[in-house]
Amino acid sequence: QVDLVESGGGLSQPGGSLRLSCVSTDGRFDYHAMAWYREVPGKEGEVIACINNNDPDRGRGRTFYTDSVKGRFTISRDDAKKTVYLQMDGLTVEDTAVYSCVTHTSAPLCDGIVQGEFDSWGQGTQVTVSS
Repeated sequence: QVDLVESGGGLSQPGGSLRLSCVSTDGRFDYHAMAWYREVPGKEGEVIACINNNDPDRGRGRTFYTDSVKGRFTISRDDAKKTVYLQMDGLTVEDTAVYSCVTHTSAPLCDGIVQGEFDSWGQGTQVTVSS
């Protein structure tokens, strides 16, 4: 397991934007895929975005999105800063949730992570979308 610390949550009006960041303590951050997971009380949580590692022979930085955020959210990573980002545009009230970054330290690709297979997660940051 590794430590993951999120920041950037807060309040936004519908149609607004927020950018989440997640910093890792992992010395092998560049090896594994990273993802954002969100959870609403009373509902099942889900991985909404994931990014493979940047290995040109394997992960290639490929990204995956759940349908509900596709075209509005963008996941990216900066391996030098050990940070993964989630740019959220066009926010709706349905995006209100606690957002956490997650990973599996043995997984260079998103395949298992998007199925809920992760061994590390942060404490989460609250995003509230309201007028």
